[in-house]
Amino acid sequence: MDQEYIVRKEDGKKTFLYGKGRWDLETVPVIEALLQKIPSDKPIVWDLSQVETFDSSGVLLFRTYYDHFRQRVPVDVRGYTQKQKEMYEMLASYMTEEIPEQHKSFLEGIGRSLIVTLGDIKEFVAFLGHLFYAVFYLITHPKQLRIKETVYHIHQSGFSALVIIAMTSFLVGMVIAYQGAVQLAKFGADIFIVDTVGISIVRELGPMITAIVIAGRSGSAYTAEIGAMKITEEIAAMRTMGFDPYNFLVIPRVLALVIALPLLIFFSDIVGIFGGLVASSMQLGISFDQFVSRLNEVLEVKHFILGMIKGPVFAFIIAAIGCFRGFQVSDNTESIGLHTTASVVNAIFLVIAFDALFSVIYTELGL
Repeated sequence: MDQEYIVRKEDGKKTFLYGKGRWDLETVPVIEALLQKIPSDKPIVWDLSQVETFDSSGVLLFRTYYDHFRQRVPVDVRGYTQKQKEMYEMLASYMTEEIPEQHKSFLEGIGRSLIVTLGDIKEFVAFLGHLFYAVFYLITHPKQLRIKETVYHIHQSGFSALVIIAMTSFLVGMVIAYQGAVQLAKFGADIFIVDTVGISIVRELGPMITAIVIAGRSGSAYTAEIGAMKITEEIAAMRTMGFDPYNFLVIPRVLALVIALPLLIFFSDIVGIFGGLVASSMQLGISFDQFVSRLNEVLEVKHFILGMIKGPVFAFIIAAIGCFRGFQVSDNTESIGLHTTASVVNAIFLVIAFDALFSVIYTELGL
C-alpha cells in the first residue's frame, strides 16, 4: 500500500513525501492511515506530481495534513497542477470559515448513546461467540493449552495482588465491625458483631470487594496489554501467520483469572474477618477466643460455598470485558485510555449487578 499511494524517504535533514496513484474518496482511508504514521520532526518536502487522480476528498485530506505538519515543521509542496491548486484554494477558503456549533437535543443525545451501547453489546456477543468456540476447540485439543502463559497470568493476577487485597479486606472488616459495634452496643448484643462480620464478609463483601479490586487492577491491565498489541499490529501479524488471537491472548487470561480469583476471595475472607476481630477487640473488648468460638457457631460451610461460587463468574466477567475492550482499541494511544476506563467501569458495574442477582437467587432458594 505504501508504494501505491505515498512513499517516504529521509536524507537526515528533511523528510520527502511522494504522492502516487489515486487520491480519491475510495483510497482516502488508506492514505490517511499512512499519513498518521509519518513523524513531524524534520522539514517536509511533499511532491504531488505523481498523483494520477485528485478529487475533492483527496485534496481535503491533503489540506488537513498539510496544516497538521505545517504547525510543527516547514512544509514545501511541489508538483501539484493548476487545477489541483484551484481546488485546494477553494477548499482552504471554506475551511477558514467558522462552522456554527450544532446543539444536540436531550433526546438526540440519549438516542446516540443508546445506539453506541447497542453496538457494544452486539460486538460483545460476537466476542463471546469467538471465545466459546476457542474454549470448545481447546477442550477437544487440550495440548493447545498455553500452560506457561496461564501460570504467568495467575502470578500477575493472583500472587501480585495479595498485598492490595489484604489491605482492602482488612480495612473493610474493621469498618464493618466498628459501625456494627456502635449499634449493637446500644442493645447489649455485642457478641452478635461476630455474626455480622463473618457472614457478611464470606457471603457478600469478600467476593465483591475482591472482584472490584481485580477489575481495576487486572481487568484494566488486560485491556491495555491487548490494546497496545493491536496498535503495534502484533494481533494482525498473528492472524496473518495463522495463529488464533483468542487461543494465544484471551484463553490464558480468562483461565488464569478463573483460577486466581476464588483463591483471592478465600484470602480476602480470612483477612477481612481478622480485621473484624481486631476492631471488635478494640471497640467491644471481645477476646480472640470468644470471637473464634462464636464464629464456629454461626458461620456455616454453606455461607463459604455460596460466596466462593461467585468467584469464577466474577472472574469470567472481568477477564472477558478486559480482553473485549482491548480488541476494540483503535490505532491511537488515546483509544487505550478510553477503552481501559470503559473496561473498568463495565466490569465493576457487571460485578455489582451479578452480585445482586446472586443475592436474589439465594434468597428465593432460601439459602
